[in-house]
This record gives sequence, structure tokens and C-alpha cells, in this order.
Amino acid sequence: MPIFGKDLLTDIRKAELLGENAHKIYSPPYRPVYSYEDILTKNPKLAAVNILLYLKDNEWHFPLIVRSINENDRHSGQISLPGGKREKEDPDFSFTAKRETSEELGIDMHYVRIIREMSPIYIPPSNFYVHSFISYTKKNPQFFLQETEAVELIEFPIASLLGLPDQPKMLVLPSTRGHEVPVIDFNGYIVWGATAMILSEFSNLLKNV
Repeated sequence: MPIFGKDLLTDIRKAELLGENAHKIYSPPYRPVYSYEDILTKNPKLAAVNILLYLKDNEWHFPLIVRSINENDRHSGQISLPGGKREKEDPDFSFTAKRETSEELGIDMHYVRIIREMSPIYIPPSNFYVHSFISYTKKNPQFFLQETEAVELIEFPIASLLGLPDQPKMLVLPSTRGHEVPVIDFNGYIVWGATAMILSEFSNLLKNV
């Protein structure tokens, strides 16, 4: 049996979101807190990311990617959820999340079903306002990474999120200006920043299903 029951997807849809209270647990200490009005004044770029749930070995997982090295990308080389900038042709943010997942992971959009949206998050260094979604696929996915965007796939079991501590591990990383930041250390893969903040909210959501 999966570690979560057959009603997991329904339970996720109904669970309470903790928003900024969950985000701040894994927020870099130098990250300012912005109100929605503050964010709008910065004319942010709009994007969406996706937590895509699927069963592997009878256990729920989701994919993370190691981003390709790109001198023009502030998040180059970091670990992130599949996602990207909203295009003018995208009817809504959920479509952006599915389209980017399809492009980056090589999965047919038709098989990606949105469960719900989580709390949006502002990323100051790149001036992106990101809408986060949880989705699932019943079809056992075969991943074909878009080489210009991703160099490695990480299959993350959601059970590992249940053990995230309220006092995270702190590390100084090459891009953190000498500051310690909270990280998720998954088998030596270091997840931090906005991705860790989004997964912190997802972790708290799972604890409430």
C-alpha cells in the first residue's frame, strides 16, 4: 500500500495552506517580507511551478530538477521544481505549470491533472512572482529532460517531506553572500531558497491530511 491512502489527492485538495507561516521556516534570513502591494510596485515577472505527484514502487513521489548552467539565469545550477515564465498565450497559471512541466520533463500535458494551487511566492533576486501548483499523473511517467533547462532529475518521495524539521539545517552556500540559509538535504542534494519554501508549505499541508 502507498504510505498515503487512496484519498490522498482529495485530502490535499481540502487541506489548509499555511502560506507565509510555512514559507518563513525555510526563508533565507536576509529575505525581506513583502506585502502584495509591495510586490505589485515592482512589476514582477510572472511564473508557475508544479509539484507533480506520481506513484513509483507503490509510493508517491514528485520530480525535482537540477537546472542547467546558464550565465543569464540567477538560479542556474540550483535544484528546483519544474516550471517557468508565463507566456502571453497561456490562459492561466495552471496551464503555465502544466506546459512547463511537459516541456522540461517530456511528459504529455494531457496526463497532468491539477489538484490545487498553493500560496504564491515572490523571489526578490530575479523579480519573479511564482504561482505554485500540486498536480498528479495516473500514467507512469517516463522523463525526457529538456537539456537546455535541466541536467539531472531527482525523484523525491513525499514521505521524506514529513520529516522536515521546524528548525532546518543551516548552510553557507556559494551564492548566499556568506550567510547561512535553511536547506533541505536530500541524499546530498541541497534544496534551498524559493523551492525549499514551497516544499515547506507542501510538507505542512501533508501533515494535515
